[in-house]
Amino acid sequence: MKKKICVITGTRAEYCLLTRLIKNLDESTQHTLQIIATGMHLSPEFGLTYRDIEKDGFCINKKIEILLSSDTHVGTSKSVALATISFAEAYEELSPDLIVVLGDRYEILAAVTAALFAQIPVAHIHGGEVTEGAFDDSIRHCITKMSHLHFAAAEEYKNRIIQMGENPQHVFNVGGLGIDNIVNTELMSASQLEDNLGCKWQKKNFLVTFHPVTLNQYGESTQQLQNLLAALDQQQDCFTILTKCNSDPEGRKLNAIASKYAQDKPLKAKYFDNLGLVRYLSVLKHVDAVIGNSSSGILEAPYFKTATINIGERQKGRILADSVIQCDASEESIRKSICYVFSEDFKKILSSSQNPYGNGGAIKRVMDVLNSCDNLEIKKKFFDIALGVF
Repeated sequence: MKKKICVITGTRAEYCLLTRLIKNLDESTQHTLQIIATGMHLSPEFGLTYRDIEKDGFCINKKIEILLSSDTHVGTSKSVALATISFAEAYEELSPDLIVVLGDRYEILAAVTAALFAQIPVAHIHGGEVTEGAFDDSIRHCITKMSHLHFAAAEEYKNRIIQMGENPQHVFNVGGLGIDNIVNTELMSASQLEDNLGCKWQKKNFLVTFHPVTLNQYGESTQQLQNLLAALDQQQDCFTILTKCNSDPEGRKLNAIASKYAQDKPLKAKYFDNLGLVRYLSVLKHVDAVIGNSSSGILEAPYFKTATINIGERQKGRILADSVIQCDASEESIRKSICYVFSEDFKKILSSSQNPYGNGGAIKRVMDVLNSCDNLEIKKKFFDIALGVF
């Protein structure tokens, strides 16, 4: 009898990482694929990206609307509460044998919490990582403790999951899922991107995504984005592609600022709600630097040997390639980091940098485990690394 595996996705970025795994599960003779779409996928404000899932030929078994029209901590808490109720009802209807989730979003916390009470085992991708500047960090570790299979992106992250008391036999270093997308996707040329995006490349070209730093005081992220845009204003002969941030507290303010910046400077910047997988990866390949605090600058950009300017503390704690320049959120620090990208010293570093998240093959490694893993025990024992025993 086929095992029903339910993949849960709440954002465009997360879905892009999961796409090839979903395709493999859909084509598998051992599994029946189920998909639950939630969060930003169902929001008109964020482009109703559930339609991208359907365009890819996948059936969405359940759509769970949780995103409230709020930009506050109260609104986020209410979204989590609503999501937990809705996921509990969805599991009752779909009866999955295993749930697959990725990352550290609050809607995924709700999904896994409901799975815990429903006694449904969970496979978690990209656990064990550290992002000290966001509440995602605590959410990620909570998800780890409620999960039964763990697919880490690096050996250090695998070891951290085991340090949290998880069974070493159920923790696997598979590498970054996003690399598989790069390796298996036909990307657009720079000239094709110009035509498709309606833009004109300049001497210097940047991709900017700046998310709220959710453990900072409300309003700090707004100031940090303004510092970034001020630093960009000082650059000559440059063009910037800005993309929409996540639906976190303060996110709508950041999106409004980024959108207005592009409207006011149409020859210097362009703002996009959603680039989609092919366009996003193509831009990532062709720009001189990724600037902001998105995980893609840490996980995927190094594969292309594209420079990353990682601003502030949102990603603090993650393993960084030599291609990543860490700076604080002041205008001066960002400006100096942009200048450093084009220095001869950094170009030498960039040419020899290696991606710590691998060169592909993560999807196959995940599938091999899913294909061979049956009857996961819901009752977990704590593994004591000091003694090497449960």
